[in-house]
Amino acid sequence: MQVDSPDQIRNITLAGHADTGKTTVASALLYAGGAVNRMQRVEDGNTTTDFDEQEIERGNSISLGPCFAPWRKHKVNIVDAPGSGMFEVESRISVRATDATVIVVNAVSGVEVATERMWKFAESIDQPVAFHINKMDRDNADVDRVFEALNKFFGAAVVPLHFPLGKEHDFEGVVDLVDGKAYRYETDGDGKAEPSDPPGDLTDAIEEWRSKLIEGVAETDDDLMERYFEEGSLSPEELKEGLRKALAQRKIFPVTLGSALHGIGSSRLLDTIVDYLPSPTERGTFPATDLGGEPIEIATADGEPISVLCFKTLNDPFSGKISVLRVAAGELSSDTMVWNTRAEENEKVGQLLHMQGKQGTPTSKLVVGDIGGVAKLKHTLSGDTVCAKERPIRLAWVEIRPPAISFAIEPKSKGDEEKISDALHRMMEEDLGLVGGRDPQTHEVLLSGAGQLHVELAVAKLHSRFHVDVILHPPKVPYHETIRRPADGHGRHKKQTGGRGQFADCSIKIEPLKSDEDFEFVDEIFGGAIPQGFRPAVEKGIQEARQKGYLAGYPVADFRVRLVDGRYHDVDSSEMAFKVAGSMAWKDAMAKAAPVLLEPIMAVDIRTSEDFMGDVMGDLSQRRGKPQGMEAQDDRQIIKATVPMSEMLDYARSLRAMTQGRSSFTMEFSHYEMVPKQIQDKLIADSKKADED
Repeated sequence: MQVDSPDQIRNITLAGHADTGKTTVASALLYAGGAVNRMQRVEDGNTTTDFDEQEIERGNSISLGPCFAPWRKHKVNIVDAPGSGMFEVESRISVRATDATVIVVNAVSGVEVATERMWKFAESIDQPVAFHINKMDRDNADVDRVFEALNKFFGAAVVPLHFPLGKEHDFEGVVDLVDGKAYRYETDGDGKAEPSDPPGDLTDAIEEWRSKLIEGVAETDDDLMERYFEEGSLSPEELKEGLRKALAQRKIFPVTLGSALHGIGSSRLLDTIVDYLPSPTERGTFPATDLGGEPIEIATADGEPISVLCFKTLNDPFSGKISVLRVAAGELSSDTMVWNTRAEENEKVGQLLHMQGKQGTPTSKLVVGDIGGVAKLKHTLSGDTVCAKERPIRLAWVEIRPPAISFAIEPKSKGDEEKISDALHRMMEEDLGLVGGRDPQTHEVLLSGAGQLHVELAVAKLHSRFHVDVILHPPKVPYHETIRRPADGHGRHKKQTGGRGQFADCSIKIEPLKSDEDFEFVDEIFGGAIPQGFRPAVEKGIQEARQKGYLAGYPVADFRVRLVDGRYHDVDSSEMAFKVAGSMAWKDAMAKAAPVLLEPIMAVDIRTSEDFMGDVMGDLSQRRGKPQGMEAQDDRQIIKATVPMSEMLDYARSLRAMTQGRSSFTMEFSHYEMVPKQIQDKLIADSKKADED
């Protein structure tokens, strides 16, 4: 679908917790808009936005999926974001690339962990949010309870836009509270409905809900509030205009209703998107900085220099590499030459595409604000900005959190090392939460991700897509070592051979730093005790030694080294000699500095029911977990705790078994803490035994 103006575009992310039906909502919108000729179902493995082999096999989204639905001469660009906390980076990228977020909520489960997370991220970038309560046809679906939870967590500005017609299996449509019309849908129909009069016996209930909407909109504008006090109500036109304005300013958050599986409410959700959510022009300029990091404004007006964000890379075995783009300024045409500000390379834009999942329909241009794709860019990766060379900028991106867990992998077949390297490179282009590479300390190939399932999915992709089988070893916990008190150290390297000898002598002081300050080297030599040219060699020797560890082979962090004195020889001294002396001085100081092991501690949120609270808390205690608090969410409890990473490696399986698969958790790195002495002694003993072996 070709559009000529950003006013004809709406860019939305479907976000929310897992199992809220986001992919089904996307499929229902595509069907209602005529983008597909039949309703696609996750269980059939034929949805547009879940196209990866693992997504189809597991029935869950693991990466973002772009698509679009034509509706009322508008192009509604939809990005279907995964709901699992393990793939939250994909959801954040989706929100960053679009202009509004529709948070999908399960009518049975209500507000869940990812509901809050996506709300907070949208809030952090000042993005408009609407809610869509899905699965209204399910047993125990309770819209009143869900509304109460939405108001509790996100405030009174969450207001209803729809009133439900029917409940649970009898849910058949909605009443639009703006125009007052009822929209009844045929079960498993095409997602469209004609307006009609609502049932007379629901007049009072509908009016009560409509009053909530009118009061919420009136409170966002002084003129509307005055009109409301004078007239006692607002006209549909005033309500519509006030709602649109307040939503764009994040003063109000409307809620729509539906059952995507049966197409109920799909057309009204599309109407809501077109009528109330902002166009790229209304959203304003896309956040950007110059190459020095200073914020700049880029206009959406005609004639503005081109600037484009690549927010997703797809690697398809058949069609090759496709970059999914958001045009932030200017108009992008095929055969345009652009500049990649990260790679500092020119890129020639080839055939542009309108994206439906991984499939692209050729188009000659993408106007400002549009989302599309382009094949075979040589240098461009996810997160890159390509722009006019005469105005190099960087468009806003998201923070990519470091992986939480690592596994060592080795090929089952000899000679597959190169294939693994190439496959990992292509997978990391697609999935920014995945990190692979050779560990310089152990020389093992490590595969790291947000959790064990994330890594296992990557291994499954290695097999299915790249035909490489690997053996996955237990993860190596990234312990650190550090010191608890200051100490002095002396290193003297002296070696005499038949010819030129080796001589270096240095004295250092080491002292603890605060957590996360890593390492600092301070040159306090005055005069010529050690020539200037040899001093960096002392630091290099210490750097190499600290990476190998002192107690158990783990990197030493959070300490400062002061180089205070030394001696040299005019003939026998060299950089190599001072490098050796530096490592010797550091080891001498470490022996006196009370070295200890540190372990990574994870912040864990566990969502469970009252029935399993005792089991979950008891299990956390056995894992050395420290409770940080609890809060109630509807009929669920959120347990917050900090737990050592080493105790969480098998937690997903354990929690499923313990709670019959009815609980979920998220975790992220929090900080490092000292390892208990008995565990430290075992780790040191294991390290010594490994060295002896």
